[in-house]
Amino acid sequence: MSTYVYGIVRDDESLDRLKLTGVGESPAPLRFVRAGGLAAAASDAPEGLRAKRRDLTAHQDVLQTLAQGHGVLPLRFGAVSADDEAVAAELDRGADHYSELLARLAERVEFNVKATHIEEAALRLVLLEDESLRARNEALRASGGGTPAEQMEFGEQVSQALEALRQRDAEAVTRPLAEHAERVAMGPLVGGCLANVSLLVRQDRTEDLLRVAGELQQKWGTLLEIRVNGPLPPYSFVTAPPR
Repeated sequence: MSTYVYGIVRDDESLDRLKLTGVGESPAPLRFVRAGGLAAAASDAPEGLRAKRRDLTAHQDVLQTLAQGHGVLPLRFGAVSADDEAVAAELDRGADHYSELLARLAERVEFNVKATHIEEAALRLVLLEDESLRARNEALRASGGGTPAEQMEFGEQVSQALEALRQRDAEAVTRPLAEHAERVAMGPLVGGCLANVSLLVRQDRTEDLLRVAGELQQKWGTLLEIRVNGPLPPYSFVTAPPR
């Protein structure tokens, strides 16, 4: 049976006292595969594993428990290796790299922040700020909407103005948050968001980050929706050893 891997920690006898279970409809007990002074939290990989809420939660719960007492290099959901021997070989090969990462990420957590425009508010703002665009809109309305070509041209102008606004507001949101982070990782702009940023934050600075996020939401609440997820294990800041 293949091996499902949750994350990597420093090897420690106290790990054996943890009574945790993993993913799957009938969760298998967690075990630790050891090599190179490290331990990988693992369990048997169930057949047909899918990203169901139950299993996503189980994966996250294992990592949160490990992070509290040991520090952990988290793997994202669905990391499966051929067997325990392959996991041990990877730990042994990358021992120096993983140990350095554990030291660098100790007492750090990740926050993910996504900012999204409220569409109607963003459209009103670009028309308010751009006199020529506003005049063009009024002229088209007065003429009953204009020709298809005129509508297409106007739509492109609005799209360009909205893109400029997204870039401007992404910077306005990201910059003050980044001041409270040691590292920043930009993620893909999924779901129409204008900013998707992961921040590596010292645990003793998490309240500062949350305070700034709250201030930004209060300031931009009529234009932006800002969603904060965290604290999380530092998923975005774990790298594989060089091959």
